[in-house]
Amino acid sequence: MNTDILELVATKKENLVKCRRDLHKHAETAWTEFRTASIVAATLARLGYQVAVGEEVIDAEVMMGVPSEQELINHQARAIAQGADPSWVGRMQGGKTGVMGVMHFAEPGPVIAFRFDMDANDVVEAMLAEHRPWRAGFASVNAGAMHACGHDGHTAIGLTLAEVLTEVKNELAGTVKLIFQPAEEGVRGAKAMVARGIVDDVDFFVGLHLGIGLKQRGTVTCNTVGFLATTKLDAVYTGVPAHAGAAPETGKNALLAAATAALNLHAISRHSKGASRINVGVLQAGTGRNVIPDKAVLKLETRGTTSEINNYIYQSALRILEAAAAMYDVKLDLSPMGDASTSENSPLLVERLQQIAETSNLFASILPEGNIGGSEDCTYFMERVQQKGGQAAYLMIGTELAAGHHDSRFDFDEGSLVSATALLGKAAVEFLSKK
Repeated sequence: MNTDILELVATKKENLVKCRRDLHKHAETAWTEFRTASIVAATLARLGYQVAVGEEVIDAEVMMGVPSEQELINHQARAIAQGADPSWVGRMQGGKTGVMGVMHFAEPGPVIAFRFDMDANDVVEAMLAEHRPWRAGFASVNAGAMHACGHDGHTAIGLTLAEVLTEVKNELAGTVKLIFQPAEEGVRGAKAMVARGIVDDVDFFVGLHLGIGLKQRGTVTCNTVGFLATTKLDAVYTGVPAHAGAAPETGKNALLAAATAALNLHAISRHSKGASRINVGVLQAGTGRNVIPDKAVLKLETRGTTSEINNYIYQSALRILEAAAAMYDVKLDLSPMGDASTSENSPLLVERLQQIAETSNLFASILPEGNIGGSEDCTYFMERVQQKGGQAAYLMIGTELAAGHHDSRFDFDEGSLVSATALLGKAAVEFLSKK
């Protein structure tokens, strides 16, 4: 390899940071990433990638937790007003905001894929002088949306990697796929992309995250563990309203059904084979103190260190939700809102990536493993690639954080963007260099 990848990435640092800050300022939440996705698609097309968007990469039947049609229309209009290309937005109808760029190099070789999530959180960003995005003028201008998890950085890394690889393409063989995923928050987006078969031919798959368990710049792990399988669920109870004083016996109380369910859900026995979790995060019900509530909504999630444990908690939750409906003679409607499997890294790929990290001179500390301690639907990509005979790994790139993930004051050290991009670039070159 004649080109020094780190030097090449370093020349792009200014634009890398500029891209991250632009995405941060125009934060978009799950399935509404129209501006972000259109920028990604337009950039990839300009660089010479074959670009697939919308239905080409998203299976509508598998999408979960999609906003209403009117909300999507409003977000499309906002994206265009904020500079999105209408022609790309028009190909993302229904919230199908996934994008994939593919480049086939001149000679045959392996297929390597990198995945980057694009969505922001449902968080109101802090308006404080000590919060750098606010102070420097790149805090989110979109109400109720904030990049509080670093996905703006991930997308900027992916776009810079795309540019780097085009500049060394004559030295490469095989194929690279750059996957930009919507709706990671709430673990809603990966499954719908995997269902389209876009990674079925992938030999090597790499995902990554800034921060999480590694909160010091200059650290990295190529072996992320601790992925929790999870299921997200909305439960809606529908009863019959009535006057609480004049005719209480004619009502059917949805609130009491939901409250009974909430208490008993948290009483599910934990599993002996590993960590198990359940949480009711939202209970909404009632219209007035003298009205028997006819509507109640529960928003809950289950988790487990394995898919088996998560399924145990989930099935127990279903039984309790249905039993509460029967107790109060109300109707129950269940809507899946997201899920993710557990996953393990491929040892051989981890070993090769670790060797690349060790010889890159990018990191002061290379950890043998790091615990994510949560759920990430990148596991669906990893699982599918492994099922098809390929190898998969998930990296964590260390960075100092101004506050924890999903906090309204979240920010990270932008210097970590350079090392992350350079590491992925070196990995691509390692796997795709002409022999």
